[in-house]
Amino acid sequence: MIWNPAEGIKIGAFTLHFYSLMWVVAFVLGLYIMKPIMKRENQTEDMLDKLFIWVFFGTVLGARLGHVIFYQPELFKEDFWSIFLPIRTQPEFEFTGFQGLASHGAAIAIILTMIYYSKKIIKKPLVWVLDRIVIPISCGAIFVRLGNFFNSEIYGHVTSKSSVLATKFIHEEEFWLSHNPHTITGKAGKSYDLIREIGNDPKYASFIEQIPYRYPAQLYEAIGYVFVFLTLFYMYWKTEARNKQGLIFGTFLVLLWSVRFFAEMVKESQKGVLERELGIFSDGQWLSIPFIIAGIFLIVRALTKKTTA
Repeated sequence: MIWNPAEGIKIGAFTLHFYSLMWVVAFVLGLYIMKPIMKRENQTEDMLDKLFIWVFFGTVLGARLGHVIFYQPELFKEDFWSIFLPIRTQPEFEFTGFQGLASHGAAIAIILTMIYYSKKIIKKPLVWVLDRIVIPISCGAIFVRLGNFFNSEIYGHVTSKSSVLATKFIHEEEFWLSHNPHTITGKAGKSYDLIREIGNDPKYASFIEQIPYRYPAQLYEAIGYVFVFLTLFYMYWKTEARNKQGLIFGTFLVLLWSVRFFAEMVKESQKGVLERELGIFSDGQWLSIPFIIAGIFLIVRALTKKTTA
């Protein structure tokens, strides 16, 4: 596969980035999936609206802070406002959209916001809320990884052309760090547009030939999350799992973070803080292990406990 997508859908001077669009799809589908669940639990639409608001802001803020803390802590000193706003002020001002979001940060933030939501708003046990909210979240994870694929980010190690879904990412960051698209084309403009032009023009074939094929780690992970979503959806609607507090949430933690752990094996390293300090595993793997352990604990507790929701 030769992957050379446009940056997004251009509407006049405005560009709707595909990455942002995937986040919108994730939240809209999440709302659609959660609506019949809340109805089954005899909850009002007001409870659903408040849940949506808390999950939205918790996810975006947590994901952004998680990325900065674990992968770009230098931004706290070098470009503070870029952490919270869709802009970059260094080396020059630029509207970037929201970039750099970490799923581990999102997970922690969602749990924290659900603590408040469960106690102050819906007045249900925290685990009861988490057992249900992870169903749309697991679906949303699919589209977040598709967004990463559109952005040509979080890709895998170099591999052979014969590997499953092997992809040549025309916008591969490592290649363009040593090849200036402005020099190659002799044109001014945004690097993204020039790189895409180079990828589409046969006269630049020699440059494109140098870009290696890589594992499309984003697609591998997205496919894994499809399995996670279908498993949780089936458990809630077709079994009595919803009456065993923590069973669905625990299964979510084990399955989703196991997918993440194994997907990290083929990902290009982001060289985060934990990997630099501890070695052996990537940051993504180190951060996945506690979630998996917590999930196993919740599953065992739910299966051995006789009380129901």
